[in-house]
Amino acid sequence: MVLIAIRTFILYLIALFVIRVMGQGELSKMDPFQTVVLFMVSNLAAFPIESPDISMFTGLTALLTLLFIQVLFSFLSLKSRRLRKLLSGKSSLLVEKGELDTRELARLRITLDDLSSQLRLKNFPSLNDVDYAVLEPNGDLSVIPKYEKAAVTRADLGCGKKPQELPLILIADGAFCRSNLQKAGFSKESLLEQLRKQGAPELSRIFLCYRDETGTLQTYLREQFDLEEVPPCAHC
Repeated sequence: MVLIAIRTFILYLIALFVIRVMGQGELSKMDPFQTVVLFMVSNLAAFPIESPDISMFTGLTALLTLLFIQVLFSFLSLKSRRLRKLLSGKSSLLVEKGELDTRELARLRITLDDLSSQLRLKNFPSLNDVDYAVLEPNGDLSVIPKYEKAAVTRADLGCGKKPQELPLILIADGAFCRSNLQKAGFSKESLLEQLRKQGAPELSRIFLCYRDETGTLQTYLREQFDLEEVPPCAHC
């Protein structure tokens, strides 16, 4: 029992390492190639756990080999458009200028009910509202509405665009988030000086300080919360 727990823990770390090395981009796409790789990672990690007669070295070799193949193919796909299409597929135009491409629907084995269902999920209940519909390699449906059905934007209303900034946590649980300080253009001293001008107390009493999307500093003190233990900030 203890041996199985140890093997499970080690293989969990190895599988996690393999997926992390693959990169976040691979996890976000989930096209057929990435889907196969993730299924194989889970299966290869499970074999040494389910079968104690399979050595850990065998499982590790299989996972690292799969990682090498995946990274190699990902690199080659950046250099070759043909290989990228072969591995990941390509986008398919299902609706063009409001007209259905019935041949493409038949080739992809997509029924009108399936297409209508996906359009409703995108908040387009009628096909007459759609100018273009594109099936992406990851299976998602991108929809471009007709001009008269498109959502009104600030530019359409003639409203000026108000600049916005990315919200950044600067202090979490009384500790500075150094990387975010640099992005926000603050040093520790300049931030504390700014907070003092706003009447904020000493650093140890500050639970959270962040710069919001308008560039304003928002501060929350420890006494505003009933906290025994706060996990470290993941954005620092």
